[in-house]
Amino acid sequence: MSRALIIVDVQNDFCEGGALAVDGGADLAAEITEYVDAHHGQFDHIVATQDWHIDPGAHFSSEPDFLDSWPRHCVAGTSGAELHPDLDTEYIQAVFRKGQYTAAYSGFEGLLAPDDAVPTGERKPADAGEAGPVEAGAFGDGEDAIGLDDWLQSHDVEDVVVVGIATDHCVKATALDGVQAGYSVTVLRALTVGVADDLDDAVAEMELGGVDIA
Repeated sequence: MSRALIIVDVQNDFCEGGALAVDGGADLAAEITEYVDAHHGQFDHIVATQDWHIDPGAHFSSEPDFLDSWPRHCVAGTSGAELHPDLDTEYIQAVFRKGQYTAAYSGFEGLLAPDDAVPTGERKPADAGEAGPVEAGAFGDGEDAIGLDDWLQSHDVEDVVVVGIATDHCVKATALDGVQAGYSVTVLRALTVGVADDLDDAVAEMELGGVDIA
């Protein structure tokens, strides 16, 4: 049995200064780095997920409700979509990008990005001069695309630990989908940050769904 750490959406746009910042996001990036430095030997595999939006439809809105619709964020090919520079990627083996044309909260909706996709991206002022949206097919989103579940199964993973942003959205969705896919799933509560001030409901929903909260 192999054990994997899944680092969910620790991206520039979800950290302070980003388009959809979550309080504590930047500090969390550094805290996850410290955790991985100290505990990487406890995991056979370490992977990360990224929101990577091209045209996600109603997920983007100029008048968002912050439940089902949100301001533009993590647009494919922009620095806002890159992993936060305080997240050290030394031990990250693979990145899975999700949400090209849908909301895609769960990392299990992600597709394997190219090998050169791991380096972090420094934030540019106001995202000036960035490339436009990435074309479809830019990282294997065709018939041969490899999803997170496929990748974990191919590496004999049975036990996953989830950390990242945000506790009440993408972390929760990834953890619950992991249970549904047959994995033993643990969320390290101290290594997540959430959108809502009160995260008790999100934690309770994960526990009810079979996720261990540590």
